[in-house]
Amino acid sequence: MSFLSIFMTAIGLSMDAFAVALAKGMSLKKNLLENALKIAVFFGGFQAIMPFIGWFAGRYFRDYIESFDHWIAFILLGAIGGKMIYESFKGEKENCSLDEDDIANEVSVEEELIEEKGLSNKNLTLLAIATSIDALAVGVSFAFLNVSILPAISIIGITTFVLCMIAVLIGRKLGCILQKYAEVAGGIILILMGLKILIEHIG
Repeated sequence: MSFLSIFMTAIGLSMDAFAVALAKGMSLKKNLLENALKIAVFFGGFQAIMPFIGWFAGRYFRDYIESFDHWIAFILLGAIGGKMIYESFKGEKENCSLDEDDIANEVSVEEELIEEKGLSNKNLTLLAIATSIDALAVGVSFAFLNVSILPAISIIGITTFVLCMIAVLIGRKLGCILQKYAEVAGGIILILMGLKILIEHIG
């Protein structure tokens, strides 16, 4: 995979974490920069670790399925992308507005794991794992496609870190609007990357 392909995959994978970071940014009232950094470190770190685990496991099966590995990558990316799009519409909030009082009162499912007055390491770890499970499956596809894993997970981790920092910082004003569309955009990107891999191998 090219740098651009991996970068686009990284953006797609980071959208779950981006959406959760937006939700948290909507409720934070102080220490915004400090908490944004902490959230970004956790989410970016796990988003890099998970594909490495998937790649490590997948490379043992690579020789047995090399003839149809592109189909597996296509199915995995397509399924993950479709799931993200489905869940974004399933969890759509009603009566979403930019009024600051309304935004402050919005509570997502993910935010139930986070204490109102602080971000514990335990809760952030749970959130980071929950938002990076998809990256585990993508790591398996990396093994099938002979992707150089260290540059790939570095790109994924850094991309997620940067986007989550931005998400927390803008969440107070724009989180309600962007949260749903972030997941839709991520899903579409992953589906398109799966199609690109399939076309390149059968073309």
